[in-house]
Amino acid sequence: MNTKQYLIKEKGKVDLIKRPTQRDEKVDKDEAVEKLMPQNLAAMADLQEKLFAQNRYALLIVLQAMDAAGKDGVIKHVMSGLNPQGVQVVSFKQPTSEELEHDYLWRINKALPRRGEIGIFNRSHYEEVIITKVHNLVVKQQIPSELIVEQIWQERYQQMNNFEEYLEENGIAVVKFYLHISKNEQRDRLLERIRQPEKNWKFSISDVAERKYWDEYMSAYEEMLENTSTRKAPWYCVPADNKWFARYVISEVVKEQLEKLDPQYPQTAEADKAVLEECRQLLEQQ
Repeated sequence: MNTKQYLIKEKGKVDLIKRPTQRDEKVDKDEAVEKLMPQNLAAMADLQEKLFAQNRYALLIVLQAMDAAGKDGVIKHVMSGLNPQGVQVVSFKQPTSEELEHDYLWRINKALPRRGEIGIFNRSHYEEVIITKVHNLVVKQQIPSELIVEQIWQERYQQMNNFEEYLEENGIAVVKFYLHISKNEQRDRLLERIRQPEKNWKFSISDVAERKYWDEYMSAYEEMLENTSTRKAPWYCVPADNKWFARYVISEVVKEQLEKLDPQYPQTAEADKAVLEECRQLLEQQ
């Protein structure tokens, strides 16, 4: 698969209406689900083990989307083969009172993966230029009023770009996914959550209320993608109407990102090899 077709080019124009939400018909579902994706998961598991052993780099995966687009499913199915001790998943909800006492990146900094780990953000700092923008929540944050200027969103885009460049320069690679779901498909999934008792817990009345702002959200996402997809921290706009296809695409990209890091098992120094040989002999004699 050519994943570059879903890559948002740096400073490129984004029109989500023209971006596909449906699967690529050239990709065979059975082959992708039964063969290609399992191969990707196996490769990811091998690369993750090396990443953990090397303990030098980290990978941060950011997931953003409208409600019911499949972020939880991606985490469950794409990351299922990874070693849990080397993976950290953080879900960002409405900021707490303590978090509001700090700058908006404070809670993000605390949740960053350590070296050797893969971190997954279910929502992220980008909520600060999506829902905060759509509902003008910035006026409710404890920010001095004189700092809430007309260009605050452009300032935040630049702050996020600088932050992610800083992470990359410190060994934390960043890759970001926007799961692009259609309004009709979202409606069907929300109805499914209502109709199936075992999925009722996933339903929130606010999900329906937020649909009234669909166009505003699409505009916010377009501007965000245009301003924050960079060479060092790219965005991928992944068609999400078909859950299996979105998961397959993301598995391809994550595998590619891990391959770019090219993690290796640590080499044993000659002096240490001699010690290992002594230990081997002692153990074999017991």
